[in-house]
Amino acid sequence: MRPIPGDDPHALAIVRLGVDVPYEQAWSLQRWVHGKRVAGELPDTVLILEHAPVYTAGKRTAPHERPSDGTPVVDVDRGGRLTWHGPGQLVAYPIVAITDVVDYACRLEDAMIQVCADFGVTARRVKGRAGVWASGDPALGLPDRQLGAVGLRLSRGVTMHGFALNCANDPSWFNRITPCGIPDVGVSSLSAETGRRIVVEEVMPIAEKRLAEALGKQPFDLHEEDLLRR
Repeated sequence: MRPIPGDDPHALAIVRLGVDVPYEQAWSLQRWVHGKRVAGELPDTVLILEHAPVYTAGKRTAPHERPSDGTPVVDVDRGGRLTWHGPGQLVAYPIVAITDVVDYACRLEDAMIQVCADFGVTARRVKGRAGVWASGDPALGLPDRQLGAVGLRLSRGVTMHGFALNCANDPSWFNRITPCGIPDVGVSSLSAETGRRIVVEEVMPIAEKRLAEALGKQPFDLHEEDLLRR
């Protein structure tokens, strides 16, 4: 088993958890890794996965933003509001030591913007909104469209949660909610913007590279089994 460079401030362990991962399972693993990172027993680590379908509500979620049809929602300890995760969406949970949460959030957005550009999609920030967006065209009645979302928690100087980038997910999952509490905008994906199917498996290695660059880290692969032996 490869030693984990726990004392290397430039290392970023990449742990791929696979597809159809239950949200509560990944959340529990995040908390475990967070504790190990705080204790200095693990380096900065990112969990990469696709979730089984789930709606999650951050601390700022208002009652009227929840589904009105009784669809279950998992209340979580991140910032932000209501969103969806599921098949066709790349989710990354960087568990890293930081000093500036605003700068860190911008770095996650930078990573997603770069990934979008790698696939020929122009994405940008929009003032007052988290995440990354494809620009709309008011003259054509086309709204801004969210491509990626960010939701974070910072505890004892180490982050949890992270970002979700829409690759080839079914947009109808967002019809039951107001994504991230922002009305009058749309949701899109790399596939929808390019007109060709771009799956998470294709995006994942590029996202890992861009995230490591944005954080100024050197990535290395770490199998889940090796992680859990720590």
